[in-house]
Amino acid sequence: MTTTETIVQRLKSLPASAQREVLDFVEFLQSRRQEHTARKDEVAWSAFSLDSAMRGMEEEETPYTLADIKEARRP
Repeated sequence: MTTTETIVQRLKSLPASAQREVLDFVEFLQSRRQEHTARKDEVAWSAFSLDSAMRGMEEEETPYTLADIKEARRP
């Protein structure tokens, strides 16, 4: 017997009020899973966006010189 079949069999033996509680719990688990998936997607898109924005910056010349940096660090 599969897990699903076992759950259905046991669920049928519960009173209607308990079945509603089980349904609420299943819906909670589904929403939590969707939120987790949405967060993973959001992190992936954020990383992609940052990578895209930063692409090629290593090759760009800086407008600042070492003297500019030293000047900014003076007290």
